[in-house]
Formats: sequence, structure tokens, C-alpha cells
Amino acid sequence: MARHLITSALPYINGIKHLGNMVGSMLPADVYSRYLRQRGHEVLYICATDEHGTPAELAAKEQGLPVDEFCAQAHDAQKAVYDGFALAFDYFGRSSSLQNVDITQHFARRLNKNGFIEERAIRQVYSPADGRFLPDRYVEGTCPHCGYDKARGDQCENCTRVLDPTDLINPRSAISGSTDLEVRETKHLFLLQSKLQHEVEEWVARHEDEWPQLASSIARKWLNEGLHDRAITRDLDWGVPVPADTWPELAAEGKVFYVWFDAPIEYIGATKEWADAAPAGETRDWKSWWYEADDTVRYTEFMAKDNVPFHTVMFPATELGVREPWKKVDYVKAFNWLTYYGGKFSTSQRRGVFTDQALDILPADYWRYFLIANAPESDDSSFTWEHFTATVNKDLADTLGNFVNRVLSFSKKRFGEDVPEGGEPGEAEAKLGVEIARLLAEYEEQMEALQFRKAAAALRALWSAGNSYLEEKAPWLEIKTNQVGAALTLRTAMNLIHLYAVVSEPFIPSSSAAMRRAFSLKEDTATWVTEAEAKSLTSVPAGTPFTVPPVLFAKLTDEDLENYKERFGGDPA
Repeated sequence: MARHLITSALPYINGIKHLGNMVGSMLPADVYSRYLRQRGHEVLYICATDEHGTPAELAAKEQGLPVDEFCAQAHDAQKAVYDGFALAFDYFGRSSSLQNVDITQHFARRLNKNGFIEERAIRQVYSPADGRFLPDRYVEGTCPHCGYDKARGDQCENCTRVLDPTDLINPRSAISGSTDLEVRETKHLFLLQSKLQHEVEEWVARHEDEWPQLASSIARKWLNEGLHDRAITRDLDWGVPVPADTWPELAAEGKVFYVWFDAPIEYIGATKEWADAAPAGETRDWKSWWYEADDTVRYTEFMAKDNVPFHTVMFPATELGVREPWKKVDYVKAFNWLTYYGGKFSTSQRRGVFTDQALDILPADYWRYFLIANAPESDDSSFTWEHFTATVNKDLADTLGNFVNRVLSFSKKRFGEDVPEGGEPGEAEAKLGVEIARLLAEYEEQMEALQFRKAAAALRALWSAGNSYLEEKAPWLEIKTNQVGAALTLRTAMNLIHLYAVVSEPFIPSSSAAMRRAFSLKEDTATWVTEAEAKSLTSVPAGTPFTVPPVLFAKLTDEDLENYKERFGGDPA
């Protein structure tokens, strides 16, 4: 089986993330990782908190904490939420780690040796009120392209255009709010992306036909506009230091690398963190996943569209310029925005439902299923409480949860606490087996293609097939004239429950585990379901003890809907 390296965009350290951030990177990466593991592949799923840069310093200042202490606390808080969502990272690291410092500095030295870094004197915004140069994100103002009045000096959150602070209209300090800004000369390191343009174009051309149209079009747009040399250092107190053995003057001035230089390198750094954290007696080879791994590893990245340029153009340029055989991404799974009633979720403006709030309301599986079933793949998708409650009630409570409950409860009431024997399967069971095998193949095909909405639709169809079978056989009527036939129907339905438990695990892991625990099988080592097993539906034999689990999914009421809208706001229109 193939080795699969999977990374999702690093969540920034300044606060708990919203649902849009979850569905745009970490959650689909987790669903795909779980699926691949079940199919027998070797998988390494790596993520980390992105801890350097201006917002970390500003957030720490607001809380009155040293920035390193703030980041440590925020990392633990984020990790707790991701644990609550059952994200099965192999390792969740930190971009401030010593491993990332070492590898980032190594990359910088190599780029410099190969002629792709240049020291330049530039004119940068200085705030007399703050007594310091202002890095890009310390400058706010109006975007010259779209008119958004809260654009940052590095990128406009609204239109995603990359900016320089001097591009902003009516700029102001993000620290003090002062508009008394000056432009002074300072020195910084520049990555000479213009010299790597042709190599990046050739590399993108080899991959873009396989990538989703969203990822390839963004990469191509950046390349068509031309790659510009960009400063990769900043005047900050917190970041990966410029190595003094290569740039002693800049190191003495306290320069650190720009967060967008060291953050993608943290994918490698976090993998080394994973290796270094191996328990006693276990050896983990981090380098085999990243170095000279083109023929042995398939690397898939998950991210929202605002991160695509950095991962399809800028980081590949960095890796190419290092002139070492570091693994570059094979497939970029890019997502559009999940909106909140048509408006953007926003961490900075606290608009929308945030992941910790979501877990306070309902268990993770409710959110996991809804978000993936409505993932913003081909275009933006909108979160509304009306849509959420309707999806939960129809798909989870009625289609899956009700099927599990009524099959097990009815069988326990009429046949006791063991799976009933019944007769030999007939025409209805044969037809069901063929349909289940067909739908399972469709589900597998969509998961392999990373088409998550279509995969969710195929999974939903699998659940619906069980209900159709149950309605056709109607064991509550069948038992009045044919107890053997009713027992067969229920045994077949119980085998469907076990099949659902196995194949639904990537989407709803906790509920799948509960379904699986309902049956006291002597050996239940199934990681997936073969076509033959889907057709025969015999994995849970007669005589197997079972229990009726608690209700898997509670139906949401009109009162629940109104409470959610009152707490979080409904349609802003």
C-alpha cells in the first residue's frame, strides 16, 4: 500500500477557529486520513499551530502575557477543541519549535548559498508613537483594490490580494491606532522569486491538470501576473531568528523570518517533532516522508483558497531554490468559503459559530457530518441554522439514527438480546446486497477522488437503502405471519448496522464506534467492507449478543432552532 503524507493549513494561534476554518482544511484532511487508514494505507497526518507574526504579538499584548506564554496556552486550547472534534492528527506541532527553527534556518542558508536571497535596503513604515518599525500586519487601512477599510498591510482579508503596507489608503498603526506614520529605511532579506519563476511554472504545469480547478486557477493567476521578489524578514520580537553565522548584522538588529516563510516549513518541522516525540523503544524516521520521497510518498495538502498561493507557488519556489530533494505537494485540495448566512466567518470580528461554541451545543459528529456534506468545494456554501437543523434531522436522526434504534429495539423486544437466526436469504436480501455493494463502490470512488460532498451523498444513500429494505419487508407486520422471515429481516438489518459502523467512521467516528459496540462479536477486526461482504451481509452471525445503544442523534426542535438563532444571530438581511 502507498504511503500518504497529509497536511492541513496551519491554524493561526490567535484564538479559537470558526467552522469555516474547520471545514476548509483540518476536517476534510481528517476524514480522508481516516478513510485511507481503514483501506490499509500508511498515513501520516501532520498539522500545527502557526505561532509567529504580528497577530500573535498583538493578542499576547491584549492579554498581558509574554508572547511565548500566550502561544503555549493558545496551542493547548486549540488542541483541546480539535480533540473534541476527534481530529486524528498523528502529530499537532508548533511552528515555534526548535525543530522548525533549525530547518527554517537551514532553508535560508541554502537559498542564500544558491543565490536566491538578497539583502536590500527598503523603506518601511515607522510609527513614532510606538517607537518601532511596523511589520506588514501592524499596519491597517483601506485596500486600494476593493475598498475594504480593515485591510492589513500584507493581505486584504476581503479580496485576498497580497499587499505592501505602503499600498494602503489612510494607513494606521494596529498597535496604537496612530495615523502619524513615517517611511524610513531599513534592511531586510528578499527571496528572489523572480529568478525561480520558470522553474515554478514548469513544476505547476506538471501537476495542475490533476488539481481541482480552484487550486490550479489560483496558481496560474499568480504565475501569469509574475512572481515578485518578496521580503522574508520582519522587525519583530517573536519569530525564527535570522542566523548570525550568515547575516550577523541583521541578526544583531533582531530580525526574524516572515511568518509566511517559516510556516510552510513547519510541515517538515512538525514531522521532525513527531519523530523526536517517539516513546521509548520506538523509532520514527521523519526524513523518509520528506527527503528523496517523490517515488515513495503521495503528499496531499488541504486548505482554503486564501492559502493556495502560498502553497502552490511561494513554498514550492522555496523548496526548488534550496536545491535539495525535499518532497513537494502532489495534490492540493482547495476549498472555497463557508459563509454564515452569506457573510464571511471572521476570527478577528467574531462573526459566526466558533468551534468551541459548536461543541458546547452538540457532539462533534453532528458538525462533522453537516460540514463535510456541505463542504464548499465547487463554490462557496452558506451555513444557516435552518439548513443545519434540517440536515441533522433528516440525515442523522431520521435516516441513520432511527434505523439503528428501531431495528435493535424491535428485535430485542420480540427475539431477545441475541441476533435472531431466521431463514436463508431470499430475493429481497440478494437485491439489497447488490445495491449496497454498488453504493459502497460509489462511496469509495468519491472518497478516492476527494469529492467530499459526493462521498457524503453516497454514504447517505447507503443509509437510505437500509430504510428502504426495512419498509419493503416490514418486519413489524411480517412477524405476525412469518416469524422466521421477520428474524431474517432483522438479522440482515443488524448486519447493515455493522456495515454502517465500519464505513461511516471517517465522517462520524464516535457514532460509528457506538454502533460497533452494540454487537458483542468475539472478533471484530474489520477495517473496511469488501464487495463480497457487502453482498452477503453476514459479518454479524445469528446468536451474537447485542445491546441497544443510547439515541445516536437527537432530533432538533423548532425551539432549538430559535435558541440557536437568538444566541448567534440569524439571517442578517
